[in-house]
Amino acid sequence: MDHEGKCANMHGHGWEVRVTAHAQALDTIGRVIDFGVIKQKLGGWLDEHWDHAFLYWSNDTPVQEAFTAFNKAGTKVQKAFVMPYNPTSENLARYLITIVCPTLFTNDQITVIAVDVQETPNCYATVTL
Repeated sequence: MDHEGKCANMHGHGWEVRVTAHAQALDTIGRVIDFGVIKQKLGGWLDEHWDHAFLYWSNDTPVQEAFTAFNKAGTKVQKAFVMPYNPTSENLARYLITIVCPTLFTNDQITVIAVDVQETPNCYATVTL
């Protein structure tokens, strides 16, 4: 819902996520981190939580009510993920850099310092620490 209480236009997007990682030192073979680790951890998280999911803002009451009603009726609804803010590209990047990545890479001696969420070949949003 927008700030006036009207329902927002619902539509789908496909996007790519890019991360920039920082380490105090390179590992023994000269890397910040093995890209496979990023793909496994962040890619796995994205697949589990956001891939083919309906992302919506927790303040979007009509959508929340619809998902609740379907679930009570025993109807299997499409996978959903509730965001603490409107799921714009900027906010998806913010969520990844401030909430998801710090949790995923706790033991990897890296900090994700930038996240790009790209909707089209020439349109993307970047959030940095």
